[in-house]
Amino acid sequence: MRSVGTVVRGIRTPIIKRNDDLATIVVDSLMNAKESEGFEFKDKDIVAITEAVVGISEGNYVSVDDIAEDLQKKFPSKKIGVTNPILSRNRFSIVLKGIARGMDKITLLTSFPADEVGNGILDEETLEKSEYHLGSVISEDEYNETFGSWIHPFTGINMIDFYRELIQSEDCEVEFVFSNDVKTILDYTNDVLSCDIHTREKTTKLLKSMGANVYGMHQVMTEPINDSGCNPDYGLLGSNKATEETLKLFPKTGDAVVHEVQKRLIDLTGKQIEVMVYGDGAFKDPVGKIWELADPVVSPAHTEGLIGTPNEIKLKYVSDNKFADLKGDELKEAIKEEIKHKDKDLTGQMITEGTTPRRLTDLIGSLCDLTSGSGDKGTPVVFIQGYFDNLADD
Repeated sequence: MRSVGTVVRGIRTPIIKRNDDLATIVVDSLMNAKESEGFEFKDKDIVAITEAVVGISEGNYVSVDDIAEDLQKKFPSKKIGVTNPILSRNRFSIVLKGIARGMDKITLLTSFPADEVGNGILDEETLEKSEYHLGSVISEDEYNETFGSWIHPFTGINMIDFYRELIQSEDCEVEFVFSNDVKTILDYTNDVLSCDIHTREKTTKLLKSMGANVYGMHQVMTEPINDSGCNPDYGLLGSNKATEETLKLFPKTGDAVVHEVQKRLIDLTGKQIEVMVYGDGAFKDPVGKIWELADPVVSPAHTEGLIGTPNEIKLKYVSDNKFADLKGDELKEAIKEEIKHKDKDLTGQMITEGTTPRRLTDLIGSLCDLTSGSGDKGTPVVFIQGYFDNLADD
């Protein structure tokens, strides 16, 4: 009987740059790791590639000027509302610079006490003691008077101050409004850029039904501007700061990459290996309260073997209920047989209670995001073995 289940390895690669042959780099790096670490490839192994290096290798970049030009076409009034952006220097500051460069005035509405992914914007104890509540509309002056001294405990800055200075540096006027009802923005302007991520379709549909000229961030830079990059599916969502004047967009060639890497690995190893591209892993930091969920999807591309959700029984439930009187080898063999003969679809059955009801790509992507590192680790590829194994395979 095997004593080890899932094994996850961060795979080091060379530094990846624009126009590099990413499939070759990934496959060669895996083969080098195999030789140095002495592992063998098996059926159902998973190779995961961070979205960042896919976007870098395909050269999917846009400039601040590109963003400004696209927005001027969509909002010729040059006075817009910007709703519910995430409070992130990496994720949104360069987008905001592009907005400010293209506009004359921005009314920026943000939710409180935190943004969509958990970045704090004010002190919650102060909010509880104040005259305001979650249904309030708070003006910029009211925010400054009551909450303006608050700084984020991790970054050491107040993002409202940071965003204000950034917008004004582009000779653009700005007014902040704090509300948890996105419809509040229509009291200020009918031209709206909606910046929420996971509720984007709902928000744009709602504001459009109320007569707004509204676009979501997923509808900006969907086509090239001046030979720029673009993303037809996600626009500016999932982008990251590259320089003070450029953004790297979410990758658009992921499907081709995963299928090319899979083909090469199958040819080299003879094993059925699945491949995916992953971004933010959808987990929450219990101290900072921030969700690692700033990308529009966890996996923008994956091979067919990763489609679906887990279909697993809860071992504790079976042990405590169906086999309560068994122990040791007898219990182990009974559970192995239970796994072998489980239904192909366990949806709604008590035997699954306590298993995580998420897509495979979301679960695996979270595991990869925790394992890999864009910093000193230098591991933009993750190799997973044993994820699909179970007791009945022994």
